[in-house]
This record gives sequence, C-alpha cells and structure tokens, in this order.
Amino acid sequence: MIRNPILPGFNPDPSICRVGDDFYIATSTFEWYPGVQIHHSRDLVNWTLVRRPLERASQLDMRGNPDSCGIWAPCLSYADGQFWLVYTDVKRFDGNFKDAHNYIVTSPSIEAEWSDPVYVNSSGFDPSLFHDDDGRKWFVNMQWNHRTESFGGSPKSPAFDGILLQEWDPVTKALKGPIRNIFAGSPLGLVEGPHLFKKNGWYYLTTAEGGTGYDHAVTMARSRRIDGAYEMHPNMHLITSKDHPGAVLQRAGHGQYVETPDGEAYHTHLCGRPLPPKRRCTLGRETSLQKCVWRDDDWLYLENGTTVPDVDVPGLFGAVPVEMPMRTEYSFDGGKLPADFQWLRTPEPTRIFNLTDRPGHLRLIGRESIGSWFEQSLVARRQEHHSFRAETVLEFSPDTYQQVAGLTHYYNRHKFHALAVTLHETLGRCVTILSCNGDYPNGRLSFPAESGVAIPSEGRVQLAMEIRENDLQFFWQTEGNGAWQPIGPVLDAGVISDEGGRGEHGSFTGAFTGVFAFDTSGRGKIADFDWFNYDEL
Repeated sequence: MIRNPILPGFNPDPSICRVGDDFYIATSTFEWYPGVQIHHSRDLVNWTLVRRPLERASQLDMRGNPDSCGIWAPCLSYADGQFWLVYTDVKRFDGNFKDAHNYIVTSPSIEAEWSDPVYVNSSGFDPSLFHDDDGRKWFVNMQWNHRTESFGGSPKSPAFDGILLQEWDPVTKALKGPIRNIFAGSPLGLVEGPHLFKKNGWYYLTTAEGGTGYDHAVTMARSRRIDGAYEMHPNMHLITSKDHPGAVLQRAGHGQYVETPDGEAYHTHLCGRPLPPKRRCTLGRETSLQKCVWRDDDWLYLENGTTVPDVDVPGLFGAVPVEMPMRTEYSFDGGKLPADFQWLRTPEPTRIFNLTDRPGHLRLIGRESIGSWFEQSLVARRQEHHSFRAETVLEFSPDTYQQVAGLTHYYNRHKFHALAVTLHETLGRCVTILSCNGDYPNGRLSFPAESGVAIPSEGRVQLAMEIRENDLQFFWQTEGNGAWQPIGPVLDAGVISDEGGRGEHGSFTGAFTGVFAFDTSGRGKIADFDWFNYDEL
C-alpha cells in the first residue's frame, strides 16, 4: 500500500520518470542549494533521496534571487541512453515580470556528474521535454504575459497565457521551427506545469491549473496531433480537491503520468495537509502518487472513481513500507554534510560553512543577516512532521551584538523564528529570540524574549525547539547542567507556512529547521555545531 504523501515536507511539482524497474521523482527546490531533489524507488512505496544534480556555479547561481524564486518545476526524462533534466531559474517574483530562464542538463546516470546547462528560452516557466517515438523532441512551457496586474501575491489568469510548443534539436542544442500556443487551459485558469506523453495514437497533455493553493488541479487534454487542437478530459480535471474541503490531501495538482513495467498507471501530484483552525500547510507542498485506470474512452481516471486524491493507494504487489525511525541523529563526522541538509542560494558553500576546519563539527562562518538573498550562513533540513523536536549544541563566543548564531525554524526572510546566542551590553553572553511573523514586505523583527537570558561567558550551549502543530516553544541549557529551560512565550509556528504572513500564492517553499550564524560587523565570526537531532513527536 502506498501511503501519501510519499515525499513529506517541502517536495513540490513532482516529475516522475521510469527506467526499467527504477522510478525517479524530481522536485522543485526554489532558492535552496544544491538544486532539484531526485528520489528513487523500485516499489513506489519507499523512496530515497539519491541526488541533487545542480551543484556548481556553472549550473546554478541564485545569489540575489528573491524568496520563492530559483528552481521551479523540473522535468526529468530518459531517452537516447541518458537522463535529461529541464528546469527554470526564476530571477524575479513581485511585480509584472518573472524573468524565468529555462535550461537542459544531461547525465548518463542519476548519480553521475551532470552536464553544464544548455540555455533554451525565457518565455515562461515550468518547462518540459517530450521525446516522441519518431525521435523528435519537443519543448513545452507556459507563456508569461506581463501586461496584466499579475502580481506575485494575487495571480490573474491572463498572465498565464497558454502552453507553448516548439521543436528542440539535440544536434544544434537549440529550438527550431514555429512556436505554437497549443493549449489555453480550462475555465479554471492559471494554466502551467505542462507534461506530454503518448498512448494509443493520442498525445496527452496534463497541466496544472487554479494556482498552487486550494483551487489547484491537474487538468488533462488530448489530441491526435502534437500541435493540437486539444480536447478537454470529460471531467476536465484528473485530480483536484478544490471542491472537497474535507479531503486530507488539499491543494492537489501539478504532476506527471507514469506506467509500471506491467502497464499499471499512476500519476504524481503535489498536495498540502492544512492544520486547523487557519488551514495553514506548515509542511509546504508535498508529493503524492495516485493509482489510475484507462477506460474504454481512452481517457485516464483515478482508480477511486473521483477526482479527489486518496491517502492510501494500491501499490506494486508485495511492496512493504519500511518503518522510518522517529529520531534522526546527525553527526558532522567524515567531512561531508548529511544528505538531508541544504543551504541557500550560493554555489560557494565554503564561504558560509565547512566541516574540515574543526573535524567532527559543522563550522558556520557568520556572513550577512538572516534572510539575506545573497550570502547567509544557514544550513537546514526539511520539516517532515506536524510535530517534532530539534536539538543542537554550539560553541560560540560573540564579542558584539552583531554576531549571532543558533537554531531556527525558517521559511524565508519574512517568516522565521530563531533561538540565538549573542552578546548583550549588560547581560553579557546571552540567549534570546529573533522572530519575523510574516511581516511582508518590511521584514520587521520582534524579540519575544526581549533582551534574553544571561548565560556563562564560556562553554557549550544546547538549544532546542518543540513544534506541536501550530505552537513552537524554544529551550536552552548549558551543557552538563541537565535541565532544559524554556525561553520566551509559545510562538506561532503556523506562520512558518505557505499561507503564513502574505498568504496563499505569496510563497511556495516549506518549513526548515536548522542552524545559522551571522556577523553583520563583517568579521566572519565562526560558530561550531557538534551535532543535530530531529525527533518526530
């Protein structure tokens, strides 16, 4: 049995690809580095993160990219003996423009080093590459129309100006031939996320519509010709929860079709699991997988007979879920960052952290302020459970209040809580809290623990947070005293969500928990972290 979501936490826009008995899913990573997460499975039930292929400056440099920009909607495919990955690097979010640049990289295997990118176009985002059975290759993406009031927080349908199709030549590595707008979308609007596949002489086009909030949907159409005209699915939408507010999996849309070696049909989709009472998805947009069937009319339908996605879905015969541990203990031995962790934007991570200067420790080098779009020292992993506890220990000796390091629950510059060790002019070394409660666009800080609590001037400090659905409580202790001390009031953890602060369509990533350091004096103060623990509660 498949238990959804199959990729919990921030894993949106799932593109699925099968090669033999191996299944791969690529998901968006936005401003988090390295770019694109690729998970692998052989049974559709158990998935393992195996690669983030965009890992060097020649492939991806997101310094300066605004929050929720960067890598949007990758498409993973396999043809001609190699893997193909198509992706967008979005450079602007607010206002009428997006500045969305589309690229292709290739590799002989998922685990190998991927090529430098080939630039394709910038006419819109959510690109996809379709390999036709006659050997031709076709590039599709949505077209962005800047001539409407389509601001980031309030998308309007006219900006989503249909799906463009153009042939791509693998010899010249360039687009060629006419550009055709093949699909304007359904009345739901906001058409994006196109994927093409072919079956029984039909070209099928699945798209995402309705925006990536609670009206989201997978829309399906087909044509005998790749350039259309495309007729709409009898139900219009293959997958959606938009008219079913009680469904567990909300915001269902944007996915891709795949067949098993035995011809069984499945379709991925993103989803969100909102928490009451404010219906905020604190885990961001997650990846789910639905069993589908082909009917006599040559249309695809969910096996359950509705358009509403299920939590439990029939999987491959004999597939058994592997029990996941409730506690994950991370050490920083071996000189390599644990696979679950990422950082923000920069292709030069040695500027912000290393695991070599002090073996067995993650050393952060204080750079720009928390929330910087250029060079901030923040290393974190996804929140994967509605309730969890995170703990770490650090050594940090600040000599000014401009030097700060600690533990954070982070979404973006407008939505975070941070438990911080710093220096106060009367308290000396202290523990305090910095919060930004969704204050868009100003990003004003609040200080829920005021100036903080004085701690010894030397020695290691342990920091912890407990998230219980919408509530967050921070704790601290000096190592060896054996008593965790709460600090500050219970904070709003629910604001660290897609819907928090600016609201639906204002941001598209997810909550992370991790460690940070900044030094706005410019002196690069270091903070050493010995370990990090994550426990499901």
